[in-house]
Amino acid sequence: MSGCPCTTTAAAAASSPLSLPRSACRTRSAIANANAAGWRVRGGAARRSLVVAASSSSGSKDETAKGEKQQEEEESEFNPFGFVTDNPSSRGAIQLPESPAQDGNVGQMLYRIEDKGREFGSRVKSGKLRWFVRETGSAGARRGTVVFIHGAPTQSYSYRMVMSQMADAGYHCFAPDWIGFGFSDMPQPGYGFDYTEEEFHKSFDELLGTLNINEPFFLVVQGFLVGSYGLTWALKNSSKVLKVAILNSPLTVSSPVPGLFNQLRLPLFGEFTCQNAVLAERFIEAGSPYVLKSEKADVYRLPYLQSGAPGFALLEAARKANFRDILSRISAGFSSNSWEKPILLAWGISDKYLPLPIAEEFQKGNPAAIKLEPIEGAGHMPQEDWPEKVVTALRFFL
Repeated sequence: MSGCPCTTTAAAAASSPLSLPRSACRTRSAIANANAAGWRVRGGAARRSLVVAASSSSGSKDETAKGEKQQEEEESEFNPFGFVTDNPSSRGAIQLPESPAQDGNVGQMLYRIEDKGREFGSRVKSGKLRWFVRETGSAGARRGTVVFIHGAPTQSYSYRMVMSQMADAGYHCFAPDWIGFGFSDMPQPGYGFDYTEEEFHKSFDELLGTLNINEPFFLVVQGFLVGSYGLTWALKNSSKVLKVAILNSPLTVSSPVPGLFNQLRLPLFGEFTCQNAVLAERFIEAGSPYVLKSEKADVYRLPYLQSGAPGFALLEAARKANFRDILSRISAGFSSNSWEKPILLAWGISDKYLPLPIAEEFQKGNPAAIKLEPIEGAGHMPQEDWPEKVVTALRFFL
């Protein structure tokens, strides 16, 4: 054929039994974008349409419409990105909007969520690093200062509701994002920060000085890895701590390590795993009886969407951590032979990573100092699942 039937004159189109409606014609751009396999499928559909049109010049409009519909269905079979855009599971996993123009577009996702999740927070320079720190209450708060420490792979955003209510109760609250997490600096490993336990402790000490936290304070800790570093810091600086409240965290050598951290330690596989944009939200949901609402999931996802830096920071920290040694020191350091200050275990009993027996075992090591407060209905992050119950437990304890 010398040209597409839709380019014929109106008179020719009216008289020719082989004329096709404009919507049935294949454009040059569609042909250029099709690969060999797709061309065979589409070509067959086009030829079948021509045969139908030629053999039934007196056919009804319904038959023509049926042929067009069949052609469109067969053409839609070829979609090189269908595994992303046409897969309901994939779309749900990253919670994209219904608008096809935005599906899979990271830039559009960032535009919609880039201003979320910064409640009560600001950037604070401490030494050569800039921390993102949330603060509620005031320096003159009558009940004292509380510092909240998050775990990996999350951020201080999880404490926003607890901090707000604790400030109303008369406390001055701080919750920093660890270096490499949330909205804090994420230096490349080996260039200003090595993501070791010692580096985290040193930078945390500097931050406390920058925030003018010079008097003993209440410490609240939750989570794996950097959460554990909050506890090992407390063991080395017991004089700076009044009381310690521990939300679901690994505390004994028998504490299981989630598969995520084992995957991160594998060569090559770890590099792929750490760049999963939904890594944090999926980790939270896997340890909880609930699914995060979209607006919350957006915030936990945001740092991993903005760059690859937080993923590589997590990767570096996980590979440099000796989990067994850390847990051994925590278990021994808070035992009755070594620790006398009050400890609260506010434990979400629906935690799928760290079941309640972990807390009970830890309590047996120092029953005089450790109080266990089970929180029904909460999972691995009780501050996210049931902030009101966490606040109630903290107020009675502090």
